[in-house]
Amino acid sequence: MVGKKSGYPQRFHVYLVELDPTVGSEIKKTRPCVVISPDEMNRHLRTVIIAPMTSTLRVYPSRIPVTFKGKQGNIALDQIRTVDKERLLTHWGEVPQATQKHLCDTLTEMFKR
Repeated sequence: MVGKKSGYPQRFHVYLVELDPTVGSEIKKTRPCVVISPDEMNRHLRTVIIAPMTSTLRVYPSRIPVTFKGKQGNIALDQIRTVDKERLLTHWGEVPQATQKHLCDTLTEMFKR
């Protein structure tokens, strides 16, 4: 599955992603995920880095609040993982620009040092 115009998954776009099989406390099942890897990587690699979205609201520094398709939830940056593009099933759209900035700021803070 690819972005509508680009021919490859694009950063900040949401896809329905098949996450199973999982182990332990990893977020399970097929769910919406935000692509967080840069477009340069997405264009050339067979994998993308994603962050799952969840409707379970938690106030953690690693959870980004988001309203997407009229539903409130979180982007779980504590559950980021790399997946093969074959796991991307359906393109659902793009997260709002304010969420994109919050996501990047939080990732920068998480990996600082």
